[in-house]
Amino acid sequence: MNYLSNITTSQRPWLLLAASALGLELSALYFQYVLGLAPCIMCVYQRLAILTLFFAGAIGTIGHKNILARTLAYALWATSAIWGLIIALEHVEMQKNSGSLFFSCEFIPNFPTWAPLHEWIPFLFEATGDCGEISWQFFNYSMPQWMVVVYSLYTAVFALVFINRLACAKKP
Repeated sequence: MNYLSNITTSQRPWLLLAASALGLELSALYFQYVLGLAPCIMCVYQRLAILTLFFAGAIGTIGHKNILARTLAYALWATSAIWGLIIALEHVEMQKNSGSLFFSCEFIPNFPTWAPLHEWIPFLFEATGDCGEISWQFFNYSMPQWMVVVYSLYTAVFALVFINRLACAKKP
């Protein structure tokens, strides 16, 4: 129990979080620019969640000894993992109901006016695809279904580490 509690006070676990998120971000760019799969609006939001996971890992890697940095890294990790999971689940639902009259997918991301990421970094955040289209599958799972798995793992690991950290901190 103490191992899990103290794991985030060392640099390697945070580096692993950052590296895994960077790997997923690079994979997304590979799918887009090498395999020609156009990202939809939901993909763009999921990319942002992965990028935020990268920043959580980077902050934790650099500031693993500082409680404020770790707290910020924890907050980013939890927020992006849970938000990404919600977006991925919505995306799966959109693909399931793509033939419905009530199905709609925006084409312009709904970023804040003070941070129009799709205009600042269009190669990463511009949506050009259709949310309902399933253009790639692996083991009969579509991309959003795999992202549900990915975000579920990020969320579960966060919950395990964070709850264990809180439980061990309360022990005398």
